[in-house]
Amino acid sequence: MCVMFVCAVGASKPAYANDSMLDNFDYAHPAFKNSMPFATVHLVIQVSQDDPALWNLALNNAQNVQDYFGAQKVQVVVVAYGPGLKMLIAGSPVAERLVTLDQEGVEFDACHVTMLGIERATGHLPVLVPSAVIVPGGIVRIMQLESHGFEYIKP
Repeated sequence: MCVMFVCAVGASKPAYANDSMLDNFDYAHPAFKNSMPFATVHLVIQVSQDDPALWNLALNNAQNVQDYFGAQKVQVVVVAYGPGLKMLIAGSPVAERLVTLDQEGVEFDACHVTMLGIERATGHLPVLVPSAVIVPGGIVRIMQLESHGFEYIKP
């Protein structure tokens, strides 16, 4: 359900190399990067701090839940916003772990509001790890998932 887009030079929308839900976000109908048709457990993990130790804890939580229930029986979405978005910026200390967990079905959502704040502060949009999915807002995404039965944790 995600749409990847890259805009042409001079276009009105910024160019994103990542999957994005910016054009098709529907609060009433959540979309996901990874289809998890057999998942009976649904978990959203909030990451909102610039702390690699907490990032690793969040990733440990995701891995432990998958290990307990089985990767095909649990849907895990990690939502990063505010200072926690640095977790999803290319070259972050946990970038390699993100690749591994992405391959195991964990979704990593990046807050577009935070990305625009970084752009205002630095003059450019952050370059995200390839597995990140851009969502309109981190808080709104968490609210959406909770309203659709996802359990919530913040390490």
